Amino acid sequence: MVLTSSNSKGYSLIKKILIANRGEIAVRIVRACTEMGIKSVAVYAEADRHSLHVKKADEAYSLGPDTVAGYLNAHRIVNLAVATGCDALHPGYGFLSENPQLAEICDRRGIRFIGPDAKVIRHMGDKIMARKSMIKAGIPVTPGSEHSLQDINEAIELARQIGYPVMLKATTGGGGRGIRRCNSEAELKRFYDRVISEATKAFGSADIFIEKCVVNPRHIEVQILADHHGNVIHLFERDCSIQRRHQKLIEIAPSPQLDEEQRKSIGKLAVRAAKKVGYKNAGTVEFLLDHENNFYFMEMNTRLQVEHCVTEEITGIDIVKEQIRIANDLPLRYKQSEVTRRGFAMEFRINAEDPKNDFLPSFGRITRYFAPGGPGVRTDSAIYTGYEIPPYYDSMCAKLTVWALTWEEVLDRANRALNDMGVFGVKTTIPYHLEILKSLEFRQGNFDTSFVETHPRLINYSVRRPEQDVAAAVAVAIAAHMGL
Repeated sequence: MVLTSSNSKGYSLIKKILIANRGEIAVRIVRACTEMGIKSVAVYAEADRHSLHVKKADEAYSLGPDTVAGYLNAHRIVNLAVATGCDALHPGYGFLSENPQLAEICDRRGIRFIGPDAKVIRHMGDKIMARKSMIKAGIPVTPGSEHSLQDINEAIELARQIGYPVMLKATTGGGGRGIRRCNSEAELKRFYDRVISEATKAFGSADIFIEKCVVNPRHIEVQILADHHGNVIHLFERDCSIQRRHQKLIEIAPSPQLDEEQRKSIGKLAVRAAKKVGYKNAGTVEFLLDHENNFYFMEMNTRLQVEHCVTEEITGIDIVKEQIRIANDLPLRYKQSEVTRRGFAMEFRINAEDPKNDFLPSFGRITRYFAPGGPGVRTDSAIYTGYEIPPYYDSMCAKLTVWALTWEEVLDRANRALNDMGVFGVKTTIPYHLEILKSLEFRQGNFDTSFVETHPRLINYSVRRPEQDVAAAVAVAIAAHMGL
């Protein structure tokens, strides 16, 4: 698809995009650019010199020897965008994707930021401000503090008022960091300074707040799209309840745990939330669903989500392309009534981790890799045979997404695709996902965020099938012979 020469306001359309990210999401954005006839520019730290996104983009430029700092240097990245003739920048997810400073710098330098404006990012990135906005919009939130905590004494007093268990949370950031559940006053005292330390190290802010803990909720999020013409729609929900230490492992769309009335209700809440804060571009409104079927606003992610793939599979809408269209000031192509869903999709995060060793990261060289195929199977990855997974970044090395018409079929297809997938040379979470698929509760669509911790036996899987041992040995021998 090639866009026409101008948008609704007569501005020239985006012709070249710098991708301020790495790994599979950078590859994903490159592919969208290629289909839209837009040039792509990759950036990379020296540790990523041989990464797939560098090979796939039209142009690629080094950020220097720093493994992480380069991806976090907003001024340098925007300078590169200007110097290489880019007229837009896509932040992907992670790194600077929810950094309002990057959006501000882009605006000053005449580079279109493919995401919401800095004001909205800053507003929704502060969980206290976000809670206040949702309360004003009539969206339910869990009881908690109305401002950042001043000291441990204030935390203790609030906890006594709302009742244990409570959650201590950083007011900024995400990704499961800076969060602690406190079941008693003793735990609150023990974790208070630790959460402040985690928040400061991870997000550069010592501000934390407290809220009532919804015990063993289901984690349901809604994908929204909003343009610059006042149009806001949702693309249905995703169930992200299968997670470990607040890190998602499996994402499902639509949720097998909601009925149609709940689905309509949560979709309307998400659209109302986006309109309240003047949101533009793609975003996700996240909710907790308790066991009495009450929804509570949790947070809003002002960026593309890792799990956007499952929404694309059930709706047929390319979310990355829609992000670029919105940044071009083009109106949404769909009305809410025109957005339909079909079947079920399930995404598995393939992490380079050892589930039998407390999910210890397993970085190293991929001696052999092959992706599964067949109907309804999609793989998003940045790995290949011979690729060295660097130890400096997140352990996720691929995403496997499967789609089928029914819940039972998607479970069977997921099992087949995971068994077809081969990643050798490092340990991965593939066997762990296969064990989850065997669980009766999971197959019945009956699970919540406590699933992993309440099923410790899942790690007692058989590590490899005999034929995999042989294949791995052969792959290692071939790699050694070739000097890989």
